Amino acid sequence: MSIKQLLDLSGRTALITGGSRGLGLQIAEALGEMGAQLMLSARKEDELREAVAHLAAQGIRAGYVVADGSDEGSIDSLAHESIAVLGHVDILVNNAGATWGAPAEDYPLEAWDKVMDLNIRGLFLLTQAIGKRSMIPRRYGRIINVASIAGLAGNPPGTMQTIAYNTSKGAVINFTRTLAGEWGRHGITVNALAPGFFPSKMTKGVLAAMGEDRLAMGAPLQRIGGPEDLKGAALLFASNAGRHITGQVLAVDGGVSAV
Repeated sequence: MSIKQLLDLSGRTALITGGSRGLGLQIAEALGEMGAQLMLSARKEDELREAVAHLAAQGIRAGYVVADGSDEGSIDSLAHESIAVLGHVDILVNNAGATWGAPAEDYPLEAWDKVMDLNIRGLFLLTQAIGKRSMIPRRYGRIINVASIAGLAGNPPGTMQTIAYNTSKGAVINFTRTLAGEWGRHGITVNALAPGFFPSKMTKGVLAAMGEDRLAMGAPLQRIGGPEDLKGAALLFASNAGRHITGQVLAVDGGVSAV
């Protein structure tokens, strides 16, 4: 099989949470360009409409479902509708996430619960639903969890105060490893991407406070992530090029986690 064939996603289907903007939309572009039929989900319908139009302009087929990844009923509806429209889900990209900044000693319980409910509880519920209803019966699946290098280490002193976010992303990483061990027998791979700093709505405040130059200088490559930098890694995990890779965490961070 040629490399092009290994990377080809023609005939495959993908559900991408948080797919209307940022890293989710970047991943959608990559999978769609390689032939996958897409379903995007997010909380805001106007942003989903814009994303679908953006993808259509590139010749990529995509639908959308408005869903709240922290609400159990909404997650169930998302799984049901995605399978009903796509027929099945070959690739699940768990990208939706939230953060909240506050000192650990004063961290609000409301903030802790909000971050955990979306970043790990909702991720678990959707993965369980898609696995049970589509991937396990068909004995095929590619699950990509978007973690973060914040799940690999703490924050440097004087920078971010995001204890719930870091904790949730650490949980995503071990969730990935554990599920890979359980579901490998079903022909399902489970891997995680751990991005470093990428400009997004979520990181807008950090970028404004610290500045792009300062953030870039903390990386061996002396740059922050760009609009194309997550695509290759996502495609590897989503395609047959990565069929013998499971339970792995790939940092896409310009080398920050290596030093």
